[in-house]
Amino acid sequence: MAVEESTDIGPCSLRRSVTDNDLMAITLASLAAFLVALWGVAHTIPTRQVLVGFQPIAQDNRQVVLQEWLAEAFTMWGLAGIIVSVTIVGGAGSHISQWVYRVVAALLVALAVLTGLTGARTPVIWFKICPVLLTFSAVLLLAASLI
Repeated sequence: MAVEESTDIGPCSLRRSVTDNDLMAITLASLAAFLVALWGVAHTIPTRQVLVGFQPIAQDNRQVVLQEWLAEAFTMWGLAGIIVSVTIVGGAGSHISQWVYRVVAALLVALAVLTGLTGARTPVIWFKICPVLLTFSAVLLLAASLI
């Protein structure tokens, strides 16, 4: 089933059908963006407890831990925003969207590997979930880029 869609790009207006493959790619990319954004939120919730867990700690070191903890949340939100933006502006089937999905997937896998080699070796369950969630989101994006 094809749905007629009008896409405005600059001064030109293009008409193209949205295919079932496009809808599937949009769904996969949107699910990945949602999971990544949600993981960013999950990062901010325990921030206070994480900082308390490092006590005693010098104020400068506390600020650095806070910065790095929140930087990952901001990274997740930024990646989710990029996925959503490129999907809305370019459509899931555009070459640009497909390459953005692949680059974001590669970054998610790199973060998953980093977490797997560091935080996931601690007894904290969230650090063990993180590589799985990021890798799953990367797989969704790769699938969206290949449809």
